[in-house]
Amino acid sequence: MEVVWLLVSLVILYFGAEWLVSGASSFAARLGVSPLIIGLTIVSMGTSAPELVVSVKAAMNGQSALSIGNVLGSNLFNVGVILGISALIYPLAIKRQLLKFDAPVMVLTAVLFFVLFLDGKISYPEALIFVFLFLAYMAYLFVTSLKNKHRAGEGDEVIKQYKHWAIDVLLIGVGLVGLVYGSNLLVDNAIVIAQKLGMSEALIGLTIVAAGTSMPELATSVVAALKKRSDIAIGNVVGSNIFNLLLILGVAGLIHPIDTPDINLADSLFVVGISLLLWFFMKIGTRIRRWQGVIFLVIYLIYFFIKFSAL
Repeated sequence: MEVVWLLVSLVILYFGAEWLVSGASSFAARLGVSPLIIGLTIVSMGTSAPELVVSVKAAMNGQSALSIGNVLGSNLFNVGVILGISALIYPLAIKRQLLKFDAPVMVLTAVLFFVLFLDGKISYPEALIFVFLFLAYMAYLFVTSLKNKHRAGEGDEVIKQYKHWAIDVLLIGVGLVGLVYGSNLLVDNAIVIAQKLGMSEALIGLTIVAAGTSMPELATSVVAALKKRSDIAIGNVVGSNIFNLLLILGVAGLIHPIDTPDINLADSLFVVGISLLLWFFMKIGTRIRRWQGVIFLVIYLIYFFIKFSAL
């Protein structure tokens, strides 16, 4: 029965993503705000809602391994699988802001986490630092969007706008609800299957739950790639990775200090490494091309095989 619900959840995720991308694109065009900014903020925060719910609930229950495993696994899945598949569908154009600011922030965030988590803990002061940095990042995006408003959409194709802004908001809202509900349905049934297979809390968090809570990002970025909206496809992933580490771990750590020996050094290094590789690919070309997407997929498969070979 769990398999049937998994299939149902995938259908819900697809339509949720379709409505979210359409509504967000139209909303960005109507406001004169770059779709990249929308992807980095509204879309990435919305699609990261399942990670937030799962990690916060896990923190409240004292399940540190599940809480942090969900975030790290989601960040790996976002770049390895989501960007990999999206690039295979349609080579993703790199915007200057993404290369010069947002991607470096994503890398520095991963490095900061790696350093602070060397002792296997995220203390209250460290969690506070994460939340503060997230608020600073969001403030910068807001100020930047206001400064560049007159140039929004420059060089981009014309985006379809719906007749009224209320339709944009409705599509965004319904899309987000569908994504959150669909991912929760997927995660709940995936956990039941994983527990029947005898998987540990950390492994479930790093793989099954991480992949499940990343389904909104996957659905959204794939639909955006199909629509040739590179700015939303890649902005969603980069924004989600920053959101996951800074806000989700920050909030989870403030609720209950994170302390687990089950997440090892290799997990953190994979997150740092794949973030650096994404930034490197951005610097050497104007697009994330199909062969680079294949490399991301191979890296994730290697990680996935390593984790399950330890069972």
